[in-house]
Amino acid sequence: MQAEHDETAARADSLREQIDQLTSALAEVEARLAEIVTTGKAIDGLALPEPAQAPAGPATVYRRIATAFNEHPGRILRVRDLHEPLGPPTDEPSINVTRSRLGRLVRQGLLDQPGHGRYQKRTNAALRGLESTQLTAATLA
Repeated sequence: MQAEHDETAARADSLREQIDQLTSALAEVEARLAEIVTTGKAIDGLALPEPAQAPAGPATVYRRIATAFNEHPGRILRVRDLHEPLGPPTDEPSINVTRSRLGRLVRQGLLDQPGHGRYQKRTNAALRGLESTQLTAATLA
């Protein structure tokens, strides 16, 4: 019986030591976690503010094109006339993207192309509908 008592007491002492070690480790981990949270808050405070205007997505660009044609309903516009107010770089690849968008609007029946590189509004109703409708990715694809 004494042997069993000594064995159980030794086991209890061992478990108390483990509890002390785990308690100490837990306190260290909690202190480190608090440091990480504080550091995260400090970094968030130093982060640059969000840009005032996010880059325009395709739907926004299409609406801006529609607005340009609505502002000049009878006028024939060139690709560069439309591209520059949209804001992207004026290099040739960017202008080709605008040209492609205008071609798509011609195929959809919203614009006419009276000459090479020239576009004009087809009907008032068509572009007013484009301007007020939120284009989805499926519509633009």
